Amino acid sequence: MADVQIPTVDLSPFFTQDDEAGKKKAMETITKACSEYGFFQIVNHGVPVDLLQRALELSRIFFEFPSQEKLKSSAPPDAPLPTGYNTQPQQSPDKNEYLSMFPPGSSFNVFPQNPPQFKQVLEDVFSNLTKTALVVETIVSQCLGLPKNFLTEFNQDRSWDFMAALRYFPATESENNGFTQHEDGNCLSFVFEDDTGGLQILKDGKWIPIIPTKGTLVVNLGDVIQGDKWVEPLPHFTHHIGKPPIYRGFRYSEYLQLKLRNKTHPPTSPQDEIRITHYKITS
Repeated sequence: MADVQIPTVDLSPFFTQDDEAGKKKAMETITKACSEYGFFQIVNHGVPVDLLQRALELSRIFFEFPSQEKLKSSAPPDAPLPTGYNTQPQQSPDKNEYLSMFPPGSSFNVFPQNPPQFKQVLEDVFSNLTKTALVVETIVSQCLGLPKNFLTEFNQDRSWDFMAALRYFPATESENNGFTQHEDGNCLSFVFEDDTGGLQILKDGKWIPIIPTKGTLVVNLGDVIQGDKWVEPLPHFTHHIGKPPIYRGFRYSEYLQLKLRNKTHPPTSPQDEIRITHYKITS
């Protein structure tokens, strides 16, 4: 299982007018990947590869600065949202530092002054990823047998889309640092890594390493649609399979607060961590 790779999809047919066969093949691969893995990789996705590499390089330079320099890019204590530079709380099982942002122009954003080009590169990456996300949302909607604009219209407010650059601290003899096992709570996540790698996905009880490939984006289908929305199983699917829904409806903002609490107040055991199964119908 260790040498298995998640499927790779070429998105170039979706940026042209006449390659219907290419679109059909890509959609078949994505449908299968989402059913079996919840992950797939995309190439020819519209985001300039040199821009992604530049973002990784400037991130590396920024994270190598002394702490006092990086802390200049943190949000003030009374800020409504902790954007900019942060580290995980001391009691958190996750051991990393990160720089987070909302869409370009958001009043919540706090950007580093050094390296001087970093702000512009981050905004350019964000804008490009947003365009690619709209394409992927359209594809996934169609793979689900829904109108192609379903996910885009459902998540009209893009102001809560976010991006983060992360650096994981080196592992020690007593701790495997980085991110603990988790599920993404939003709709879609894009991941691009440096050569260090480390991302793994769980399939059939075994962990599969994702080998970083230059210019490739990893796509993760998250738990729910991102935004302050009421989320519930679509009747279209429950009627189709003739079975009742597994999960009850809930508001995404509530779920997000519970997920964040996993980080700020880590549970004493993994079984107590809030996951999508928190909303499972038990009777």
